[in-house]
Amino acid sequence: MGEREGNTTGAIYRRLLAPLLRQDEGLDAESLSRLSLSTLEQVSLRRQWPVIQQLLAGVGAELQHRDPRLEQTLFGCRFANPLGLAAGFDKDGIAAAIWHVFGFGFAELGTVTAQGQPGNPRPRLFRLAAEKAALNRMGFNNHGAAAMRRTLERQHLPPPGQRPAVLGLNLGKSRQTPLDRAAEDYATSLSLLAPLADYAVVNVSSPNTPGLRDLQEESQLRRLVERLRRLPACPPLLVKIAPDLEDDAIDTIARLAYEEGLAGVIAVNTSRDRLGLESRVLTQSGKSLAEEEGGLSGRPLRERALAVLRRLRATAGPALPLIGVGGIDSAQAAWERIAAGASLVQVYTGWIYEGPTLVPAILEGLSAQLDRQGLATLSEAVGCGQPWR
Repeated sequence: MGEREGNTTGAIYRRLLAPLLRQDEGLDAESLSRLSLSTLEQVSLRRQWPVIQQLLAGVGAELQHRDPRLEQTLFGCRFANPLGLAAGFDKDGIAAAIWHVFGFGFAELGTVTAQGQPGNPRPRLFRLAAEKAALNRMGFNNHGAAAMRRTLERQHLPPPGQRPAVLGLNLGKSRQTPLDRAAEDYATSLSLLAPLADYAVVNVSSPNTPGLRDLQEESQLRRLVERLRRLPACPPLLVKIAPDLEDDAIDTIARLAYEEGLAGVIAVNTSRDRLGLESRVLTQSGKSLAEEEGGLSGRPLRERALAVLRRLRATAGPALPLIGVGGIDSAQAAWERIAAGASLVQVYTGWIYEGPTLVPAILEGLSAQLDRQGLATLSEAVGCGQPWR
C-alpha cells in the first residue's frame, strides 16, 4: 500500500510494524495485537488530555476521508462512511471511543460472552504473510459482558446515535454453556450491553467454539433470535454467518432474517476450508494448514465471501442490509462487495497487513468509483453489479 507524502501515521507503521508482518516468524501475532491494543486503551481513556487531543487530531487529519456521498442511514444508525473494523480485534471494547479517528465509519466490538473466558491454549493466532492471511483459533477469549459494560462506561462514550462512529457489539456463546441454554447465555450478555449498543450481532459462526455453528440451523437460530428480541430496548439485531454454509443453508438464513425482522446479515466469518492452502506449512508449528484447527481469514477468503454475499442478496432481495467482510484489503475488493449487494464492509486481517492508510485508501477509492460510475451516492451503488473501473 503506497503511503501519501507526509503521512506520519503510515510512515511509522511502514517502518516499525510492516517488517514484522512480512514473515510468519518473529514477534507472536497475538502479542503484537495486545501491545497495540494496550496502547490504544490508554489513549482512549486519556483522549481529553491536551497532548493526546493534539495527537489524535493529527492522526485523524491523515486517516479520515469525509465525503457526504458515502453516508448512509441503515437500521436507524447513521454511518458516516461504509467501512468498519470487524469484530475480533477490540474484543473487550477498550478502544471504543477512538476508532473513528482511524477513519472508520463504524467498529464492531467483541466477540463478548456472558462469562469471561481465557479462550483456547496459545499459540492460537498465526500469520501467513505471503498469502496476506491469518489462521486463528482464539476461542472467544474476553473478560465477559459485565466487564465490557464497565469498560465502555469508563470511557464516557456519547450515547448511541450521537457518536462519531457507530458501535456494534458482537455476542457469542460462553464455551461452558450447553447449546440448549445458548439463548439465555446470549440474552444475559445483551441485557447488560443493550443500552450501550448502536446494534448487536449474534455470532453463531465462529469455528473455534465447539458446536457453535449448529446454532445456524433454522430452528435453533429462530429460537435464539426470538429470545433476544423479547429483551427490553433490544437494539437492531444482525446475525453473522459462516463462509462454509451450503447454498440451501444460506437461503434459509436469508428467509429467516426477513421473517424475524432482523436488521441485517454479516457475511462472513473465518473459514474452516483451507481454500487451496491445505499443504501450506505453518513455520511456527511445523504442521500443514490441513492439520491445524482454526479459522482462515484474509485474502484467500475473498472469492468465497463474495459468493456467499451474492447468494444472500439473490435470496433476500434488496431490502435486507448486508455487511460484507472477508478478504477486503483494497478499494477494488470493497467495491466488489458493495456492487454485489453489501451496504457496509468491514476489514480486519487486511488492515493489519496493509496498515492504517488502508482505510482512507478504500474510502477515497470508493469516492472515485462513484465519479467513474456516474453515481450520486453510495446507496445507489449497493447491488448495482457494476465492475470496478
